[in-house]
Amino acid sequence: MLDAHRLRVFRAVVAAGSINGAAATLGYTPSAVSQHVAALQRETGLVLVERNGRGIVSTPAGRLFAEESRHALERLAALESVAADLRAGRIGRLTISYFASAGAAWVPRVAATLSREFPGLRLDLRLIERAADSPFVPDVELFVEGSASTSLDGYDVRPLLNEPYLAVLPAGHALAGKSTVPLGDLRDEAWIDNDVVPGPCRQIVIDACASKGFSPYFQFEAQDYASAIAFVAAAGGLTVVPRVATRSLPGGLAAVPVVDPVPQRRIVLRVRRTVADNDAVRRAAELLQTSVSA
Repeated sequence: MLDAHRLRVFRAVVAAGSINGAAATLGYTPSAVSQHVAALQRETGLVLVERNGRGIVSTPAGRLFAEESRHALERLAALESVAADLRAGRIGRLTISYFASAGAAWVPRVAATLSREFPGLRLDLRLIERAADSPFVPDVELFVEGSASTSLDGYDVRPLLNEPYLAVLPAGHALAGKSTVPLGDLRDEAWIDNDVVPGPCRQIVIDACASKGFSPYFQFEAQDYASAIAFVAAAGGLTVVPRVATRSLPGGLAAVPVVDPVPQRRIVLRVRRTVADNDAVRRAAELLQTSVSA
């Protein structure tokens, strides 16, 4: 393996036409330059310079070798630039995983901003709910406590928000005009399930109901919050969802905070330590934290 630094020193000798000239250009001593050239000759098995009076000149082999080495050094410089871009996150791939309602509320704007600010970066966006289908190791993950897609070892974890749940009801429902509704008052209502895959978000509500001595009667099953809210609009009943799912309710519906107890999910951000200093990773974490907080 040729030493790139020695190649640069030798090219300086060829360009200057002397050891002393190269030393002056590089800021080295003539002795140091001579040692680099001698070592390069041993590495290549070539006579690259020869004496000419009191000085030296490059041999024909040395001149050809110096010219060809220019291409290698240019390529190496480009590779060093690639390494710097990868370290900074300007290029390469950034894997962000998130739960479904975050994908509806926050992730699209975050992804759009990252794409504008890091145009050479490929964003790999993954749903935590699909982790079992295609395992992956996220660089950044926004998750609900209890649902991280992989082990938390090797990650810095930051709690972001305790998000309360609200009951979504038809605007004409007797409870719709209240400022809050005790969870026990929903005992005899017809519920609409909003998560066909059992997970921590659904379990939070089930556990809260159990603490009040009942299990919800689910009249319909929907696969996500938006579908469940659409069921409420079309068929009545109610669904209990995190606050973020109630930001854009269809007309004719009301969202009332649930109390006694207040079901809430804890939203957490984690960043893989090995890429924590990457500019794009830091920016992604900053954007997600700002979006969730807002």
